[in-house]
Amino acid sequence: MATKRIGLLMMGHVDPKSQHLGGDYPELFGSILTPLGIELVRYDLDAGRFPSDVTECDGWLCSPSRMSTYDDVPWLGDAESLLRSIVVEEVPYVGICFGHQLLAQALGGMVERSPDGWGVGVRDYEVLSKEPWMTPFTGSLALIGSHQDQVVRMPADAVPLFRSDYCPNGGFAIGERAWTIQVHPEFTPELADHLLAGRIGLIGADRVAAARATLGRPLDRHLLAQWIAAFFGATP
Repeated sequence: MATKRIGLLMMGHVDPKSQHLGGDYPELFGSILTPLGIELVRYDLDAGRFPSDVTECDGWLCSPSRMSTYDDVPWLGDAESLLRSIVVEEVPYVGICFGHQLLAQALGGMVERSPDGWGVGVRDYEVLSKEPWMTPFTGSLALIGSHQDQVVRMPADAVPLFRSDYCPNGGFAIGERAWTIQVHPEFTPELADHLLAGRIGLIGADRVAAARATLGRPLDRHLLAQWIAAFFGATP
């Protein structure tokens, strides 16, 4: 067994009202990655707890967040600098949702509010490039989305990896050591349903109802977890 110590960069937290359905991001990601040989090491960047060096873990996993990458938050500039250092040092990096958007922004891309509103519920993403760590391979992924921001311009040297009909820039790679995806492998249908039920006023009743109706579909969350673990070089 090859266990890898992966730093979980905490950019935010699951709504406390929903944490009884699986915990916060360390527990949610741990439930799908720990059995695959990943030991998560928590870094609460939103509380000022940054790594002292980008090489102190075998790789980095950047969490989602309920805020936007362009919010006026003092520590976000330092977080962008950290992501740039990770890329320069070629330490393996995977960005999920906010972690996808923040890497794009840190490397010269652009993130904006989608004019189409929230992307919620189970979404289909086309896989645009077959990478070595995508084992077993599939040409599409069904995963839960929960975002109103999107990457509208990718970094200049980004290679597109994933897209959907509502989110053209749904994931990308930078070289061979960093990649991202907009949707959530860590979300279970139960968690997504509870979050949606509490956001009717924010998202709108019709869109919430349509999203909740998709949550019975089969998900590829464990397949994407396998891809993440393979990318980091872990083996169960």
